[in-house]
Amino acid sequence: MSDTIICPKCQSEFTYEQDGKMVCSQCFHEWIPGETAEEDKILDANGNELQDGDTVVVVKDLPVKGAPKPVKAGTKVKNIRLRPDSDHNIDCKIDGFGSMALKSEFVKKA
Repeated sequence: MSDTIICPKCQSEFTYEQDGKMVCSQCFHEWIPGETAEEDKILDANGNELQDGDTVVVVKDLPVKGAPKPVKAGTKVKNIRLRPDSDHNIDCKIDGFGSMALKSEFVKKA
């Protein structure tokens, strides 16, 4: 099975072809082989593509449920992890707040 096409979303090898597209039997992601997936790219507030491990800066004050104060604009967040399948598509740790998820539209690449 050296000609197996790996799913770009979940990295599963259990894929099959259907109607000219490839389909993953694990996560049901559909794609056309050879095309780059534009929808899987996560962009910051300025339109720059984000990658795992990037450092970003918060662009506006963000209220945090259960916290007495918001995450202030200008807060630097290091070593982010991306989650393209979620609404809050950045996982990170912020000093004074701990682990949290952010939306990419409220950060810019540092």
